[in-house]
Amino acid sequence: MQLARNAKQIGNEIRRRRKKRNLTQTALADLVGLRQATISEIESGHPAARLDTILNVLAALDLEFQIAPRSRRSPQDIEDHL
Repeated sequence: MQLARNAKQIGNEIRRRRKKRNLTQTALADLVGLRQATISEIESGHPAARLDTILNVLAALDLEFQIAPRSRRSPQDIEDHL
């Protein structure tokens, strides 16, 4: 399980999973019915990405969004361990 606290960290995890599944941004976009540019924006941590869009991308990558009590790790610690 990966911990993410901001849009950039979520985007990084989506990118890692996409690449692990040998998908291009275009192929992932086609799976979800989005433009490649939208996938690029999500992966770069663009703050205006819609939650339902992110949830659809996560589902296409067999990932899920979970809400849990916040740990005491700093955002930098989280990024360093990803």
